[in-house]
Amino acid sequence: MSVARSPLDEARFGIASARSSVSNLAEMDEVMTFCEAEAIRFLIARCPAQELRLVQHMEQRGFLLMDTLLYYARRVDQTWPTVPHRLRLATEADAEQIKEIAVEAFRGYGGHYHADARLDPALCDDLYVDWAYRSCTVRGVADAVLVSEDDTRTTGFVTLRRNNPMEGEIMLSGVSPAAQGQGLGRSLIIGALDQGAIMGMERMIVSTQITNLASQKIWSRLGFDVAHAYYTFHRWFD
Repeated sequence: MSVARSPLDEARFGIASARSSVSNLAEMDEVMTFCEAEAIRFLIARCPAQELRLVQHMEQRGFLLMDTLLYYARRVDQTWPTVPHRLRLATEADAEQIKEIAVEAFRGYGGHYHADARLDPALCDDLYVDWAYRSCTVRGVADAVLVSEDDTRTTGFVTLRRNNPMEGEIMLSGVSPAAQGQGLGRSLIIGALDQGAIMGMERMIVSTQITNLASQKIWSRLGFDVAHAYYTFHRWFD
């Protein structure tokens, strides 16, 4: 079990916020005690999808389901196709163009923030845009960022985080509207696998909402397999 205040959510939405990960009923009680002690108004809670008794208990306590995350995984020492697009490691100088791409890629994104009718949709959009920007400008937000480019500008990006010495995670990716329909999303995932191999990772994971079928098709064709699933709940304390 983990629970802590969420400074980024507090700064974005202006309310006392927290995040938690729970796997059983006892942990849920600890989370609720924490929220009461910290005067939390907005809680984001994730739990394993197979823990149905816990899920039902959370529903009874006022938690609302916001999304279902599917995690995919594959080994990095397997082979994958050659990338047909020009990719390179990003620098801080790429942050503005990455931000521009993220504005389009995450407008109305079907994640747990946008699913909550109590949150301002524009602020939800900004959260993902800011995350992409900070991945290039703030140490520790991402361990590597790759960009794709043509002869004039950046056309897409993908960010990676090292979860532990052997496992990496693809966090965010986006393609500019003008470059869509050219297989660039697939190339960015392949580039992330290449970068993971360079960084000594043995396993790569990636996640998305259960309704994002387009991304899941790309990952499956590149050898990723479904690994596990989580539910994301929101709980408001009024």
